[in-house]
Amino acid sequence: MAEKTKVIEVVPYNPEWKAEFNRLKEQLLSYVGDLIISIEHVGSTSIEGLAAKPIIDLDLVMDSYDVLPQIIERLQQHGYEHQGNLGIEGREAFQRLQDDGFMKYHLYVCPKDGKGYLEHIAFRDYLRSNTAARQAYAEVKKRLAEQHRYDIDAYCEGKTTFVSSILSKAMK
Repeated sequence: MAEKTKVIEVVPYNPEWKAEFNRLKEQLLSYVGDLIISIEHVGSTSIEGLAAKPIIDLDLVMDSYDVLPQIIERLQQHGYEHQGNLGIEGREAFQRLQDDGFMKYHLYVCPKDGKGYLEHIAFRDYLRSNTAARQAYAEVKKRLAEQHRYDIDAYCEGKTTFVSSILSKAMK
């Protein structure tokens, strides 16, 4: 099971997040670059100007599930544990088993046409191009982080209505 965030902290956007993503991307490409199409920076840290929990989200994009067994094997060789989809279809989660010198991150492997991946990209791109929505989301996140500082499940559940409203616009 993925390590749950113990204390919810939403901080101002940090340009170092992009540099950290690029460092992680290079490392992961050296493990599975021949098996995937791309590595995408998703989640709040990928949206310039958006306050976020300081955790990088990465989607390794594969052509199809045919290569997933090879990806799992390679990532296991490099200290990752496959956690399954954690209840979200079209997204396979992996957890690093030991400290690797990077800031905290969530690693997912997704098929290029998977719902999880398509929603990550649509949400990211919508907020990147819509200042008002980005600011509104930052306010929601900050309020929820204050209300549910020690309850990541309540924090995530509190974002559902806002995220769904953005996805309904972005997935058209």
